Amino acid sequence: MAKTALITGITGQDGPYLAELLLEKGVEVHGMVHRTASEIAAAADARLILHDGNLVDSDGLQRLIETVKPDEIYNLGAQSEVRASFDEPLYTADVTGLGALRLLEAIRTVGAERTVRFYQASSSEMFGNAAKTSLTETAPFKPLRPYACAKVFAHLQAQQYRLAYGMHISCGILFNHDSPRRGGMFVTRKVTRGLARILAGKDDKLTMGNLDAKRDWGYAKDYVEAMWLMVQQDVPDDYVIATGETHSIRELLDEAFGAVGRDWHDFVEIDSQFFRPAEIDVLSGDATKAREKLGWSPKVGFEELVRIMLTHDLRAAGLEPGKFGL
Repeated sequence: MAKTALITGITGQDGPYLAELLLEKGVEVHGMVHRTASEIAAAADARLILHDGNLVDSDGLQRLIETVKPDEIYNLGAQSEVRASFDEPLYTADVTGLGALRLLEAIRTVGAERTVRFYQASSSEMFGNAAKTSLTETAPFKPLRPYACAKVFAHLQAQQYRLAYGMHISCGILFNHDSPRRGGMFVTRKVTRGLARILAGKDDKLTMGNLDAKRDWGYAKDYVEAMWLMVQQDVPDDYVIATGETHSIRELLDEAFGAVGRDWHDFVEIDSQFFRPAEIDVLSGDATKAREKLGWSPKVGFEELVRIMLTHDLRAAGLEPGKFGL
């Protein structure tokens, strides 16, 4: 009998990739969405079964679980944009933090704690400005932003429910991962889409903030495979998912503009309004545990990731990537 999975946040970056992976494996996939045309279009696969709901509605979550009767739940839902988390800290805490707790409690309330396998999307943002760069699952949390604080709360609650109720709950502490589906407010997509618009003659400049921040960037399609692998394990656990390599935003600009034979210094302007109130200088993860226990490793490296995103955005801007050597 085929498994059934429920994905919250199915219209974000990771949700569609995860849904595609699960569908390939013969899983019946349900997604929770707000009933807006744009969100439904973002999850427009005829094989998906979509349900109206949100993470601030406890009763609605309980009804959804009773209706779907999922074998697996992947909680990807969150208010994840860092700038917005400073502008709307209460909403961020409600959706990202308390939302995970409401979902866990809904599982327990309907008596499904022994049958449902649960994945909690934790975040490298929880580490903040850590003392070291190759961070493992046991590194201390030092969150610097409202989003990160909410993620720490959700992560700890997931661990507590695993211990208190014997629930099969795994937390994936994912470092930065991107793709052509990444929202335009995130720096990688801002760069590749901005460059495409410059090459198409739609913009003259790209305005950026701090170029010295370093991140561990991977490919979202690789990272959702790790989510699925965690849920398939006999024993639930927490895993860092990362490439182990760091690149600065300057390097990101070098890679993207260099791929099309341009010098980013001719097109990029710095604007202080894009500097964040609390900046994280470096984030880099050590995925040794995931490699050894899950057999997972990233397939796409930094250079290829930038080219995948740039190729997509050139086409979206009406340009042929081959004209630029891509």
